Amino acid sequence: MIFAPTLRRASFVHAPHNHDAALQRFLLAAAQGSPARAPVQVQDDEKATTLQLDVPGLAREQLAITIEGAQVQLKSIDGAPRQVQRSWELPGEIDASASSAKLENGVLTLVLAKLQPESRATQLAIG
Repeated sequence: MIFAPTLRRASFVHAPHNHDAALQRFLLAAAQGSPARAPVQVQDDEKATTLQLDVPGLAREQLAITIEGAQVQLKSIDGAPRQVQRSWELPGEIDASASSAKLENGVLTLVLAKLQPESRATQLAIG
């Protein structure tokens, strides 16, 4: 007599975790022939532009972000397990001191604060 364990199908059905979903998006982009050009989700409001990009397998120490004027550049450092190089140009200048970056479960989130224009008007005294 042979005993075989029975498996319940419900035990294998579950919703993917955040890091699983990021990896699935990355693998889907790789299967379509463009892993370096994974899709970027962009949200824009009056104060900031938010970019979300999948970078699975990379740690925050392996990424370098440079902001210059209205341009943002993302690069992986030498020795990283995979190479990433992306850049974006936003319509207005970026306030680097008020911007932030967060890497969680293979998803990099950049919150790029918009530089508020300062008035350079001066008043002249009438003599």
